Amino acid sequence: MIQGVLDLPWWGYIVVTLVVTHITIAAVTIFLHRHQAHRALDLHPIPSHFFRFWLWLTTGMVTKEWAAIHRKHHAKCETPEDPHSPMVYGIKKVMLEGTELYRAESKNLETMERYGHGTPDDWIERNLYTKYSARGVALLLVLNVILFGPIGLTIWAVQMAWIPFFAAGIINGVGHYWGYRNFQSADTSRNVLPWGIIIGGEELHNNHHAYATSAKLSNKWYEFDIGWLYIRILEMLGLARVKKIAPRVKLAQAKQVADAELLQAVITHRYDVMARYASALKETWHSELQKLRAGAADRAEGEWRRLRSWLHFDATGIPQQERERVSETVKDNNVLSTVHSMREELTQIWSRSSASRDQLVRQLDDWFKRAESSGIEALEQFSRRLRCYG
Repeated sequence: MIQGVLDLPWWGYIVVTLVVTHITIAAVTIFLHRHQAHRALDLHPIPSHFFRFWLWLTTGMVTKEWAAIHRKHHAKCETPEDPHSPMVYGIKKVMLEGTELYRAESKNLETMERYGHGTPDDWIERNLYTKYSARGVALLLVLNVILFGPIGLTIWAVQMAWIPFFAAGIINGVGHYWGYRNFQSADTSRNVLPWGIIIGGEELHNNHHAYATSAKLSNKWYEFDIGWLYIRILEMLGLARVKKIAPRVKLAQAKQVADAELLQAVITHRYDVMARYASALKETWHSELQKLRAGAADRAEGEWRRLRSWLHFDATGIPQQERERVSETVKDNNVLSTVHSMREELTQIWSRSSASRDQLVRQLDDWFKRAESSGIEALEQFSRRLRCYG
């Protein structure tokens, strides 16, 4: 049998495959995603160029194209202009044909011009990495066969499928379809798993959409972001500098009257605020819907299920017709109507760009007073806690 330069036991080839694919994942999450697309950290030229070379060798992806497409995804998330939204294209297409969606968008010159700024444009980028993007993966194939013999073909095939499956399929697809949410961001992003190891921390996708410019993707004590571990190691070695991480909620003494500081805390932590609103009012919302359901047996189960889930999503992510149905349903129930309207009014505090800061402070203070005199215990408790944000 033909052998490569390296003659490994069967498990050795598995270890090699896992190691090289993990390096690729690390290159994507640290270099392409956090460094290039979001500028959450600065990288020293040594790791920066290593990652560029490694991605050229193992994926053939062009830095400018990847960064531009990802930035557009955030700017146009889950609209018809989103390059790879499962809400637009369907989960099956994004998971199975995510690479094709990426390639199609990479040919959009307007996307490249508008969202591709600030990416590498040096001699080697222009004359090798971008100009001959496919040469890297061809070189990798040759190297794999030389090093490992025929089994190198299999290792190469796994390397070629790794990013399309996990990044294009799992993160872009499942990450907007299934999982849990820490934050009520204005999209359907979800954390696929609380342990970001297999995909370098990208599993914590909802955390990322809530604070896109954070170099750290984990947020709760039980979450782990291995990409952040690598960044901290690079930082300790003087090879990286973290620019920004997600702000942490700090609770101080409750303020009896809203002020500019409290307003800023509420705006800064708005996704956390809405997640906690949904959690605090969940039982109230569901129990009151049950009362309505008892008197409206003609409604389909699916409609009640959508009504139950409404509290957990930003209203901008719900179709206008669905929003009107919600308003129509809750208008005859005083508790639901109050919970519904108070939620909408709270979001308006950070949505009204034309209002002055003094006006917003007064609106927030008025919101507190009405919430705490609503007679809805869960809403009153939530309001008192919100007064402690600092």
